Amino acid sequence: MKIFIDTGSLEEIEEAYSSGIMDGITTNPSLMKKAVEELKKSGQMLDMEDYIKRILKAARGTPVSLEVTSSDYEGMVKEGIVLFKKFNPVAGNVVIKVPCNTSIEGQNRHFDGLKAIKALSSEGIPVNCTLIFTPEQALLAAKAGAKMVSPFAGRIDDFIRLKNSMHFGKSDYFPVQGIEKDGKKLEDNGVTSGIDLVAQCAEIFRYYGINAEVLAASIRNTRQLRDASLAGADIATAPLEVIKAAMRHPKTVEGVKVFSADVVPEYAAMGNGK
Repeated sequence: MKIFIDTGSLEEIEEAYSSGIMDGITTNPSLMKKAVEELKKSGQMLDMEDYIKRILKAARGTPVSLEVTSSDYEGMVKEGIVLFKKFNPVAGNVVIKVPCNTSIEGQNRHFDGLKAIKALSSEGIPVNCTLIFTPEQALLAAKAGAKMVSPFAGRIDDFIRLKNSMHFGKSDYFPVQGIEKDGKKLEDNGVTSGIDLVAQCAEIFRYYGINAEVLAASIRNTRQLRDASLAGADIATAPLEVIKAAMRHPKTVEGVKVFSADVVPEYAAMGNGK
């Protein structure tokens, strides 16, 4: 499974990429705006365009998802083409992020997201379809030509708990198999957890030989990261702290301490070239 970092912070991106194992970046305008404003407070003079170019260069060789802000078909297509033409020449790694459905109450835009994905893909522009909350949304996005589809695992868990008036912390673990309340399995239209959503998307894609990648998004903790890999996700995107936490275990710390205390001086000297 590929690991992406989900952030707008260039500092976090550079730290994550120093590991040598990162496979890409997901971000959005809000995350980048926050990061740019923080840098300006520290005295650095730069604009959003320069900042995006720095991120693309830092991630050279791996995809970076840049999100459109328009919600209508024409706007999303125009913005997607402009973003791709402006930024892809920097490092050849831009993917355009488009919502699967931008229709809200009083509007009839149910197909605008799919139409935008189809139009952009037809122009050779890779698309990451975001805000996936059902397997059927993932299927339709893939049929429209999306290169990646992003089911939001953590947000589905939140939705199920909120519907059932359950108190929870954002990083609390939600079991893959779901949870029961008053003897009843909680679910959202047949989806029992965010990772179950990821698994159902992956199963459909495998069954039909669909080439789009399932990108598990809204990963809140290390157990979800593990569960996403077991569920068959092609990619999981997570904040830096979750990626760091995936490397931690108290017995590892204990082992390093014991190892360091037991180092034989003569052996260490050989490793240091002495």
